[in-house]
Parts: sequence; structure tokens; C-alpha cells
Amino acid sequence: MFIGSYKSAMILMNVYCNKILKPVDGSCCQPRPPLTLIQKLAACFFTLSIIGYLIFYIIHRNAHRKNKPCTDLESGEEKKNIINTPVSPLETLLQSFCKLGLIMAYFYMCDRANLFMKENKFYTHSSFFIPIIYILVLGVFYNENTKETKVLNREQTDEWKGWMQLVILIYHISGASTFLPVYMHIRVLVAAYLFQTGYGHFSYFWVKGDFGVHRVCQVLFRLNFLVVVLCIVMDRPYQFYYFVPLVTVWFMIIYVTLALWPQIIQKKANGNCLWHFGLLLKLAFLLLFICFLAYSQGAFEKIFSLWPLSKCFELKGNVYEWWFRWRLDRYVVFHGMLFAFIYLALQKRQVLSEGKGEPLFSNKISNFLLFISVVSFLTYSIWASSCKNKAECNELHPSVSVVQILAFILIRNIPGYARSVYSSFFAWFGKISLELFICQYHIWLAADTRGILVLIPGNPMLNIIVSTFIFVCVAHEISQITNDLAQIIIPKDNSSLLKRLACIAAFFCGLLILSSIQDKSRD
Repeated sequence: MFIGSYKSAMILMNVYCNKILKPVDGSCCQPRPPLTLIQKLAACFFTLSIIGYLIFYIIHRNAHRKNKPCTDLESGEEKKNIINTPVSPLETLLQSFCKLGLIMAYFYMCDRANLFMKENKFYTHSSFFIPIIYILVLGVFYNENTKETKVLNREQTDEWKGWMQLVILIYHISGASTFLPVYMHIRVLVAAYLFQTGYGHFSYFWVKGDFGVHRVCQVLFRLNFLVVVLCIVMDRPYQFYYFVPLVTVWFMIIYVTLALWPQIIQKKANGNCLWHFGLLLKLAFLLLFICFLAYSQGAFEKIFSLWPLSKCFELKGNVYEWWFRWRLDRYVVFHGMLFAFIYLALQKRQVLSEGKGEPLFSNKISNFLLFISVVSFLTYSIWASSCKNKAECNELHPSVSVVQILAFILIRNIPGYARSVYSSFFAWFGKISLELFICQYHIWLAADTRGILVLIPGNPMLNIIVSTFIFVCVAHEISQITNDLAQIIIPKDNSSLLKRLACIAAFFCGLLILSSIQDKSRD
């Protein structure tokens, strides 16, 4: 009786209070937020793209019918009129925006239109650890040989990103952030992503020596395209999708550090060892810069509070959240760069044994490093379990996370047999890891990650299966769309690229003006 009365009272309070208070974790009985001017313009753009693509499709279908094979009256044989009409960039562009428009409509319906219910997260150990065991078993069954057996080869890094992303997704949907030991281990996984950012971009610039505008624009486009679209469609600030600003800023820091005079690359350093010291000096200055910003909150906030940076990095009127996120993993990108430098130097001097089936070092050194790595894993787990609160743990995290990352790299790469295989299951997810991380905000989780999307009420298991399937398919499709658009919007020809950049700059200027108008109207 009491429980029934309590539920009735809660329903009545939701009906009356939610439309006034508009709580972030409540979806019942709230009116749909009115469309902003930017959202209306986006809807018009996607509608025109769909209409434009349909016109192209109808024209091409009619042309295809005209070129059907005809039968020769004398011989009775079919004559094929084969005309290979290449797909024009405009058609590819319209097709991509057409698909993206339909996907964005689904995003909006899931997390803005109040068409679907949302449910709260309730953490239990079984809701986190059982799915983890399940995906690990699946990952082990899908093993394949790697194309190359180098340390952190492409298949291996994709695998690494893949299993980490799946663990992070389970962490989010199970609400495991309330359990401190799990939270700390997930923080190491996020740090590992940033470590790979430092390692991957440093390796590219060091080996290739390509500091061209095309490379920078390609990376920035692939990182930010989806988030920019979501900021427009879902009416959310850029900083809301915090991980993308994080990797974007770190990429630019890596680029500026290495591109500034003197540009030191591997080819130049091989001719004179002094260039290695020059690069180490650059890295030392980078470390000092990081330390300065990390311990000078005022200077950090002044830099990122300047317009137009403030439009990108402010959340709820200040940049504290951005400072907290950046500071939490402030050293790990530097560690990734330093590791890449040391590894590539050792590889060049043939210190490492990277042949198929060969241990990375001699047996004694390999066994010693493996023992140290396992001990460091266990020590960290014990420390994370005994940590009293998040603030205390987060204070030590920037300094200790790299130990776990290096331990994992050694365990994964020292044994030759481990370096020669990878999980194709995890690698597939690794290729779309960024899209998975971003898309979960609105079409897997809900209420801006605070709840769980309910497509099928009354059947939690079926609901999670259906919503997960759609979520993964959408993330994969967005990855394909981003790749297609990157080839068109960011051409290799410098003169064409500069024209496109001018158009992109004009687009963002217009977006800033419209955003300022919206902010004033809200005030």
C-alpha cells in the first residue's frame, strides 16, 4: 500500500515539477525543447540534400534503363551497351548528406523529441563484469595473424582501441563510475587512448616528415566532423563531447611542437646524432609548457576564455570542466611521444628482435620485464581498490597511468607469438571507436548519457540487444560517411584545398554569429 502511494506521489510530482524545473535526469512530462534557428537551418539543409540525391538517383536510373542490353535480330545475341558512368563528387556528397540527415533525425528522435522512454542506471557488479567476460571470450575466438610483427602494429592498435572502447561502453551503460576501483581502471583506458594519440602522430611526423596543411586538415576533419554536426543538430556545446576537444588540442600541440623550427625528422637525425638531442630539447620545453598550464589554472582559463575559443571550450559559462579534463591526463600524450621516439631509435639501431615468433629482447631481459609488468598491474589494482575518494585518486593518476600503459605494451609485445596474432573482433570495433564513443551519448544512452535509451519498454534484455545493434550499425555508417566526405571536402590539391578552407572558415563564422544571436535571445 505504502509503495503504491509512493509511486503515485512520485508520478504526480514528475507531472507537475518536471516541466518547470526541467531536471537533466528527468524525461517524463517535459515539453520538447523548441527548435533553435541553427537546428531549423540544419533540417532545411538535410532535406534539400535528400531531395537532391533523389533527383540524381532518378536521373541515373532512367539513364541505366536506356542502356539496357538489346537483342541483335540477325544473330539473336545480346549486345551490351556498357557505359561506365563514374559517380560524380556531387552525387557522393549528396548521398553522404542524405544518409547523414536520416541518421541525425534518428539521433534527434532518440534524445530530444521525447518519443522514447529513458530509464535510470543502477550499478551492480554482475551488470559490469558479466558483459566484460562475454566480450573477452568473443574476442579470443576471432584470432588472426598480423600482417607485420612490429611493436604496436596497425592491427594491434586497432585491437587495443576496440576492446578498450567496448569496456568503456559497458562501464557507461552499467553506471560503474560509482564504484571507485572500476572508475580508476577506466581512467587508465582513457589515458591509453591519449597515449596512442601521442605515439601515432609523433611516429607519423617523425618518419614521414609530412607537415603539410592537407595532413592537418584531414586529421582535424575526421576527428571533429561528427561532433560539429551533433553540436548543430542536438544543440549541445562542443565541450560536451569532451574527448574530441581533448584529442584535437593534443594533436595541434604535437603538430606545433614538431613543425616549429627547427623541423627535426628521422631522415635528418640519421645523418647527425645531434638532431636527436635537439628533439629531446623540444620535448623538454613541451613538458615545461604542460607543467606551467597544469599548475596555473588562472593562465589556462584566460587562454581558453578568449573569444572565439570560449565558444568551443566553455561549459555552463566557464572552462573549469575543460581544465579538469585536460589536467587529468596532462602527461600521457607526452609519454606517448617519448615512447615513440625511444622505440623508433631502438628499432633503427636494430636493438629489438621483431621477427615472427621471436621475443623482443633476450630471454633473461624479456622474463624480467614481463615479471615487472605483471607486478605493476597487481600493485595498481591494489592501490585503486584502497583509494579513499576520487579526488585523491585523480591527483595521482597523471603520474601513475603511464606505468600501466607501458606494462600492457610489454606484456602484449615481448612474446613473439603474442605479437604475431590479433583479435579481428576487437580490431573491427577499434576502427570505429571514435564514432562509438560519440554516438553513445544520444542513441544508446540517453538524457545526455545520464540514462539508458528504451526502444522496447518492458523487456530490458531485448531492448539492449536492439538498441545496441542499431547503435553499432549507425556508428559504422557514420565512419564510412566521414571517410567519403573527407576525400571530397579535403582535396590533396593545395589551391582547391585553400578554397575549401575559405568556405569552411565562412561557415564557422556564420555559425558563430547565429550562435551569438541565439544566446542573446535566450537571455
